[in-house]
Amino acid sequence: MAISKQVKIFLKSHEGKKIVFTNGCFDILHPGHIAYLTAARDLGDLLLIGLNSDNSVKKIKGPDRPVNSENNRKLMLEALRAVDFVEIFDEPTPLELIQSISPNVLVKGGDWEIKDIVGSKFVQENGGEVYSLSFKEGHSTTNLIKKLQGKA
Repeated sequence: MAISKQVKIFLKSHEGKKIVFTNGCFDILHPGHIAYLTAARDLGDLLLIGLNSDNSVKKIKGPDRPVNSENNRKLMLEALRAVDFVEIFDEPTPLELIQSISPNVLVKGGDWEIKDIVGSKFVQENGGEVYSLSFKEGHSTTNLIKKLQGKA
């Protein structure tokens, strides 16, 4: 995956800043996402999010997902104070995006062990840091969808 012209411009205009990268589906934003993204942003100067495309979300979460389109998910994320840039990716994992961006900090949620985080080896080999941040209890997009469907 080649990074977009917009990402190149963003990175070029912020040279010397500590770039934090995370990725995910972020289908229905909830307080857990906000807390997570704020904590991630606090680890550096700028937060760049790799957002799974609609096609990618369907492969990961199933045919009824995403609830919100990639453009709407991107719009909502970009409206958050903690988020500086959002790049949509279609690949099964964000590895190529991580390698293209070469962030200073890589972050995933607390359900990931650092050794299992996609791109962790690359980031660490290039002098970066990798973190697994704990979740805000009681918040889950999947559980929220089940509740809305009357299944919870």
